[in-house]
Amino acid sequence: MRNLVIGDIHGGLKALVQLIEQLKVNASDKLVFLGDYVDGWSESAQVMQYLIELSNNAECVFIKGNHDVWCEDWLREELANPVWLAHGGQETVESYSDFTDEEKKQHLQFFQAMELFHIDNDNRLYVHAGFTSMYGVQREYEVRNFYFDRTLWEMALTMDKRIDKSSGIYPDRLKHYKEIYIGHTPTINYFKMHPMNVANVWNIDTGAAFTGRLSAMDVDTKEVFQSDILKDLYPNEKGRNK
Repeated sequence: MRNLVIGDIHGGLKALVQLIEQLKVNASDKLVFLGDYVDGWSESAQVMQYLIELSNNAECVFIKGNHDVWCEDWLREELANPVWLAHGGQETVESYSDFTDEEKKQHLQFFQAMELFHIDNDNRLYVHAGFTSMYGVQREYEVRNFYFDRTLWEMALTMDKRIDKSSGIYPDRLKHYKEIYIGHTPTINYFKMHPMNVANVWNIDTGAAFTGRLSAMDVDTKEVFQSDILKDLYPNEKGRNK
């Protein structure tokens, strides 16, 4: 059995299919998706349909990202947040043009069933963005932090590598979990095309929405798998490069 974590997809179905084929996923694998399945490239609705079908053949955990919250609102009430439309939402709306009302309802139910975070049997935490409570995710006071927070990652980036968990100044937020896996903040912001690790935090968002690749990692071995660069897979599109 492999424990695999997958970063932000942002409507890049071609990259997702590439990655799943490269992983050679089978029924004994567990896949944790970190959210932001939609908004960016032209196949957001198709990504959702693919994930629904994949979940019938493999053990999958789907974490909810901020873009997924916006898409869920639109599917439920046709609420098109202007910020959402400007950040990939318009492409998502267009991707649903050939989907029936029944298919949209199925996708809405899929979004509604997503988890805000997941803790596995080895005390590894998976969350889209982060959390702020020093006591851990169960005592987070603001739900939005799970899919919008960047302070967890920013804090980890500032840590001196010589500080370990036995130190009195090691951040309480990080002590609760063996490892923490996040997306939300592309590693290409730091000129890195692969997942980044600081302290016990792993960032798996390698910029698939922009000029990067879609990434997966085996959390036990730390082996990394990647798709082609998304802008090469969608040469006539801009993704979120606007």
